[in-house]
Amino acid sequence: MRVAVIFFLLISLTACTSKLAYDNLDWWVYWYLDDYVELNDKQEERFDDYLTNWLQWHKRSELKRYENQLKTLKQQVLNRELDYDTVYGHINDVRTHWERVRAEISPELAELAVDLTDQQIVSLFATLEKDNKEEEEERKEFLEQSQTERSEKRIERMTENVEERIGDLSDEQKQIIATYNAQFVSTSDEWLQYRRKIQNAARRLFITKTTNSNFVQDLTYLMQNPDEYRSEAYQQASAHNMKVAATMVSEVASTLSDSQRKTLIDNIDEFTTTVERFQK
Repeated sequence: MRVAVIFFLLISLTACTSKLAYDNLDWWVYWYLDDYVELNDKQEERFDDYLTNWLQWHKRSELKRYENQLKTLKQQVLNRELDYDTVYGHINDVRTHWERVRAEISPELAELAVDLTDQQIVSLFATLEKDNKEEEEERKEFLEQSQTERSEKRIERMTENVEERIGDLSDEQKQIIATYNAQFVSTSDEWLQYRRKIQNAARRLFITKTTNSNFVQDLTYLMQNPDEYRSEAYQQASAHNMKVAATMVSEVASTLSDSQRKTLIDNIDEFTTTVERFQK
């Protein structure tokens, strides 16, 4: 499930580095995968075949979608059309991009899982739980801070993220971010609960791997339907946060100076050029 995230992490890199990274994505995926499971030679050979097909599909089917979305976004920025509905639509489109990648690779990931040995499976889930405990520790350290400290850090992080795209913020824009920061609902605990629920469901499936004739279909379904393992509270909080984010971004967009608008356009152009290079 995690492998496909690499596709979208690479989009965030600079144009030159991204082209190099995308062209060497097989190396990056193996580097990432090795943290969770060490494949034997036969498994690597099969994985290579699937990965080659995934990359060809992604280049053929997905990159043009990203390019079109970026070009649409640029025109909307130029026309000052970044209202709530427009921003929300872009956020939703990005989620849809990920869902298509997940749908494409999940069946073959499930087929690969059939060949995992008992030792590899034990190692995989042990590493996942190690990640969970590290997340818990980070969460504990975060909660030990005062409410003011936590709020200030979130505002600082949001401000830095926005400034990376449009440049220095005005006092009004900083106030918009501070105001909406208070409206976001924390989902850290629910997210960790979700991770454990879906990992436990996967673990139960792997126990039946040799006796379950529907193992591949069941694992594929699990990977393609993660919302079934998210609590109602988690889904509601995530939906709320998505709306708050869209509102915040649209309000900041309504206050852009000419200089900030140019900086944002330059950033979009850079991303667009990167995606165009990916397609060559």
